[in-house]
Amino acid sequence: MREIKKIHKAEYRPIADLVTYSPMPTRQLQQLDPFIFLNHHGFQTYPAHNQGLPFGPHPHRGMETVTFITAGDIMHLDSSGHESVIGPGGVQYMTAGSGLIHSEVSSSDFKKNGGDLEILQLWLNLPADKKMMKPSYVGLQENEIPSFTMDNGKIKVQQLFGEWDGNGGAFKGNFPITMSTIYLEKGGKFEKAISAEENIFFYIVRGVLMVNGEEINFRNLVEFENQEGSISVEATEDAILILGHAAPFNEPMVAQGPFVMNTQQQIQEAYQDYQAGKFGTWTH
Repeated sequence: MREIKKIHKAEYRPIADLVTYSPMPTRQLQQLDPFIFLNHHGFQTYPAHNQGLPFGPHPHRGMETVTFITAGDIMHLDSSGHESVIGPGGVQYMTAGSGLIHSEVSSSDFKKNGGDLEILQLWLNLPADKKMMKPSYVGLQENEIPSFTMDNGKIKVQQLFGEWDGNGGAFKGNFPITMSTIYLEKGGKFEKAISAEENIFFYIVRGVLMVNGEEINFRNLVEFENQEGSISVEATEDAILILGHAAPFNEPMVAQGPFVMNTQQQIQEAYQDYQAGKFGTWTH
């Protein structure tokens, strides 16, 4: 087994009326290279005639976002001309690269009618030689994401990056990475062997899991030791898990606001380039 190093409880960090928890970065855990940031918004229920998500136009450079919609919806708009509304079970993958401006807001239907909302956004670092690559965006609905089942149908896996037991992912990553959203019914279990060289991102979105024999609640991130072995997971109640793994870059990282670069000078250049209009124009 890959030993559990530490369990990190997500900290409560509300944003306006949006319930938000974050297990990383905190004082205890800066990053799990190349996984660098997670916000877990919700679960909450919005009334009719609400303001929706508060993430108006803002810039990014040097990193990527993977956004998981488990309830509600999210409308993406960006300065490269991409636009989509993704609903429950869908995932958005955006590469900021050299820089773009985007907004993440609720659809007009959601703002009008209200409803349940739960959305998670994970930031991935980009390696130094790809930080200035061309920005890109792909948004997929639940039925567009390849999935497979395990344990007699008690477990459904959405394969997002890389492959698992020959099942390929929905997105082509910009560095070697494997990631899945896993939906477990009570009693469902699986084991997965992960190379000692890779860091594991393991976050419980909903429910309770036995992880290597230890019971862990939702809104907890599990940090594992880097050793050969597998992780063993069993659901003690219905649960949702985000599981990713990738080799660390082992490069210097400077993160400031929406920019993630390798040096402080590159951060200053990012602010200058944004102010000079080099991230595109916002026409929405």
